[in-house]
Amino acid sequence: MDIRNIAIIAHVDHGKTTLVDELLKQSGTFRENQAVTERAMDSNDLERERGITILAKCTSVVWNNTRINIIDTPGHADFGGEVERILSMVDGAIVLVDSAEGALPQTKFVVGKALARGLKPIVVINKIDRNDARPDEVHNEVFDLFAALGANDEQLDFPMLYASGRQGWADETLEGPRETLIPMFELILRHVPPPTLDKEKPFAMTATILESDNFLGRILTGRVEQGSARINMPVKVLRADGSVVESGRLTKLLSFRGLERVPVEEVHAGDIVAVAGLSQATVPDTIAAPEQELPLQAIPVDPPTLSMTFRINDGPLGGREGKKVTSRQIRDRLFKETESNIAIRVTESPESEAFEVAGRGELQLGVLIETMRREGFELTIGRPRVLFQLDENTGERKEPYEEVIIDVDEPYSGIVVEKMSLRKGQMQDMRPFGADKVRLTFTIPSRGLIGYHSEFLTDTRGTGLMNRLFSHYRPYAGTVESRRNGSLISMENGTTTQYSLFSLQDRGTLFIDAGETVYQGMIIGEHSRENDLEVNPVREKKLTNMRAAGKDEALLLTPPRRMSLEQAIAYIEDDELIEVTPSAIRLRKRYLDPHERKKHAR
Repeated sequence: MDIRNIAIIAHVDHGKTTLVDELLKQSGTFRENQAVTERAMDSNDLERERGITILAKCTSVVWNNTRINIIDTPGHADFGGEVERILSMVDGAIVLVDSAEGALPQTKFVVGKALARGLKPIVVINKIDRNDARPDEVHNEVFDLFAALGANDEQLDFPMLYASGRQGWADETLEGPRETLIPMFELILRHVPPPTLDKEKPFAMTATILESDNFLGRILTGRVEQGSARINMPVKVLRADGSVVESGRLTKLLSFRGLERVPVEEVHAGDIVAVAGLSQATVPDTIAAPEQELPLQAIPVDPPTLSMTFRINDGPLGGREGKKVTSRQIRDRLFKETESNIAIRVTESPESEAFEVAGRGELQLGVLIETMRREGFELTIGRPRVLFQLDENTGERKEPYEEVIIDVDEPYSGIVVEKMSLRKGQMQDMRPFGADKVRLTFTIPSRGLIGYHSEFLTDTRGTGLMNRLFSHYRPYAGTVESRRNGSLISMENGTTTQYSLFSLQDRGTLFIDAGETVYQGMIIGEHSRENDLEVNPVREKKLTNMRAAGKDEALLLTPPRRMSLEQAIAYIEDDELIEVTPSAIRLRKRYLDPHERKKHAR
C-alpha cells in the first residue's frame, strides 16, 4: 500500500483538530453508528477544557488504497518543541489559515520550520463560512509570508483550497459545490510525495514522541527512516554523540489505524510507528539495528526562555489537601516530565527543597503545574524569570525578545500602545484590520509581557486578541515597570468573617470570601495604593447587651476576584509565591512572618 505522511500546521483555534475529525469521518474510518466525541484528537482533559492542542498526535486514514498518516500539531509556540520534531517525520504539510484572521505569529513560526526542511505545503483557507471572511486578502498575506520566510519558487507555487472544516467540505475555487473533502484527499495524493527512503539499509528510526503506558511501559513514536523491523528484533539506542544508551528488543510494534494503535508484525521505511520494550531510550535518540554505526541526525530544539522555581508547600495549610507533598515526589515527577518534553529543563535550585524549571513560556509551565495539581501534588511556585545569555564577544547580558501581534478595536489602540511602550515595547507596524479594528505589531522583551495579559484584557474590555512569538536575543533593555498596586496581607490565622471583610472592602479588591481559611502572610486582596498593607480579616463583631433596631442588617460583600492559575502566575511579584494544591490556588508572601519580610526588604 502507498503511504503519504503529512502534518497539519496552524495557529491556535484556526480549526486543525475539527478538520481532522471530518477527514476521519469522510474516509470511512468511523463506522456509521460509532459515537465519536467532538475534536476526537484532543484526548487530554486540559486540551478539551482549553480547546487547544498541547501534545502532537498521529492518526491515519485510507483513501483510494493509499494510507495517509496525519499528525495534528500544537499551534502554541510554547509547545514548539513538539512541532519541530514532528516535521522530521513528514513529507508534506497542510497550512491551515483562518479566512478572517489571516496568518498569525504561530503560523509563521511553524511554516518557517517547514519551509526550512524543504517541505512544499498545501495552503487551506479555512472557515470560509464566516461572515467576516476575506479569502483573497488572506491568500495574498500567505504568499507574502512565504516570500518573507525565504520560500523557493516551488514552495511559492503552492496549491490552494478553500474549506470549512466544521461543515466538512473543501474546493479548489470559491464557487465550488461545497459538498465533501474529496478535493483535499485527491490534492494530498497528487502533491505530497511518498517517502523516498532506503529499505535495504539496516533498520533505524528517530524517537520523536515519548509517552508511558501502564501495560507496555515506555512507548516511543517516530518514522522508520531506513530498513525494516520485525517484532522481538534486537536493537540498540544511540545518542546524538554516537554513544550507546542501551540494547533491547522491540516487544511491541504498533501502527496507527484511525484513532487506534494496532499491533503489527513488521514495519518498513516510511511507516510511522510506536515501539515498546526499551527502558532508557528517549527523545531524540536513534533506535537502530545492532549493525547501524551512526545515529540519525536529530533537529536541535530552541532553548527555553523562561524559568520558575517549584518548591514544596511549606505554608501552614501544607499537606492538608494533596497526597504528594514531599520534595522527592516533586523531583521525580519533574524529571519524568523532562523525559517526554524536551523543551523543559529541570535543575536543582540553591534554595533547599526547590527546583528551577525552564520552559518556552508561561502557558507551557502553567499546563505542567495544572497537570501536577490534578495528580494530587502540592507546590509553591515563584514568579517567572527570563533566562539571560552572555554575549561571548562583548560580555554583555542579552535577553529574549518576542514579536507580538495585537488585534484591537480602534478606540482601545491608544491605551495598548501606551502600556506596551511603558514595558519597553517598540511598535513595528500599525494598520487597519477588518471592521473598525487595528492590527499592531511590536517587538518587546519577554520580561515586559510577564503579567500584562490580564491588564490587556481589562484595557480592551475583553475584546483584544494578543499573539506572541519568541523572536531573538538582544542586549538588556533596562528595568521594566511591573504591577503598581500593593497587596492586602492577612496578619492572623483563622477563618474570615463577613464583618471584617465588609470593613476591608474600601481598602482594595478582595480575592477571598467569608468563611475561608487564611493564615499570617497570605495575600487576601489587592491594595488600592502602591504599598502593602497588613489587615485582620478574621475579626469578629463584639456582642453587647444593647441591641438597636437596624444595626445588624445584612452586610453586602462585593463578589471576590478569583484568579485562574495563569492569572496568578502573571500577577505575583518577586517577593510573592503561589500555593497550588488540588483544591485551591492561594497567593502568599515568600516570608510569612512580618519581621522576616522587613529584614529581607532592607
